[in-house]
Amino acid sequence: MTLLGKAAYHGSRLVLAAVFIYAGVVKANNVVAFAGQIANYQLLPYAWNFLVAATLPYLELLCGILLLLNMRVRPAVLVLFVLNSIFILALISVIVRGFDIDCGCFKPDSEQSTTPLAALWRDLGLLVLMIATWTLRYVQRPKELG
Repeated sequence: MTLLGKAAYHGSRLVLAAVFIYAGVVKANNVVAFAGQIANYQLLPYAWNFLVAATLPYLELLCGILLLLNMRVRPAVLVLFVLNSIFILALISVIVRGFDIDCGCFKPDSEQSTTPLAALWRDLGLLVLMIATWTLRYVQRPKELG
């Protein structure tokens, strides 16, 4: 792999790690507020909002730490890709239904809100980083083993 490819791989991996470690820690610090943000989407039964709010931050945190440590990168990216894809579908649902809610991604109890459209664009960018990390990890891995 070229130097540029290695830099792109490590750069995208570290950006994803930072984003998901931060998001996981912030959400885990206020699970009740995060559950309220999830409830605003009106997609899950009420009790499930708390279940998702209690588990999702730790899953994001675990995947972010794995990315930071450059361990189990592809499984971590795959989990984040699935979660992000589900969230993108939820955002599209919110936009189509005309809800004006905060996405709840980073600061569930913040006075500053992120519009669903802004969150959608951000998540599409994260999706690109995930695809780059997945692809570049595949390219890098065989040459390191050989």
